Amino acid sequence: MAASTGGNPALLIKKLAGVLLLILGLLLTATGVSLSYDGLTAIGAFLLVVGLVLLTLKIVRRNQPLN
Repeated sequence: MAASTGGNPALLIKKLAGVLLLILGLLLTATGVSLSYDGLTAIGAFLLVVGLVLLTLKIVRRNQPLN
């Protein structure tokens, strides 16, 4: 199994964006729950879901079989 060093920079940006959205979503959700702000909790949960989707798409794309 050979590692590719010539990766697409857009994929790295998606991975970093996914991780940052997860962290930001987690912080906003925790803050919203602790302060009883429903809107902040909803925004945080939305960011968590978007971050998870970006990372899942990255993993699925990476694990596609080579033809």
